Amino acid sequence: MILKSDDEEKLEHPYYKLMELQENSLNKELNSWSREDLIKWLSWNDRNGVYKDEDSLREFDNILSKKEAIKIIVRQISE
Repeated sequence: MILKSDDEEKLEHPYYKLMELQENSLNKELNSWSREDLIKWLSWNDRNGVYKDEDSLREFDNILSKKEAIKIIVRQISE
């Protein structure tokens, strides 16, 4: 029986796999996601960020659009 390391298991998680995509593939993948899924990824990746609708409305008086969510994810992955 072969056991996987924690790093290998993490890399199998869809959120980590996303980080390995090239920009064109990344944009294509993200555009196939729902706005809610994008917000889940952002909240997972940046626990201190303000992405959820209720938090965003309270903090900024608006909600995060799908287009802006994609821009933020691409920026966070490329940094």
